[in-house]
Amino acid sequence: MALLITNKCINCDMCLPECPNDAIYEGTKVYEIDTDRCTECVGFYETQTCVDVCPIECIIPHPEHVESQAQLLEKFKGLNLFKQ
Repeated sequence: MALLITNKCINCDMCLPECPNDAIYEGTKVYEIDTDRCTECVGFYETQTCVDVCPIECIIPHPEHVESQAQLLEKFKGLNLFKQ
């Protein structure tokens, strides 16, 4: 499943550089996560780096974008085809 940044976000900029898929971007009020690019760091890290660095714990699983580990890995592979 992709992740979601809640309205509790304080725009501290900690998560932005952590995303290996460039899925995090500055929204109109708070940072947002592009669900098409978010792999929850599958393919890169063992844990979600944005969640690890968030000082207020405002990054949660996105309830509308539930994906299995296998689906996240396939998304990772698809995204990285473009980087080669």
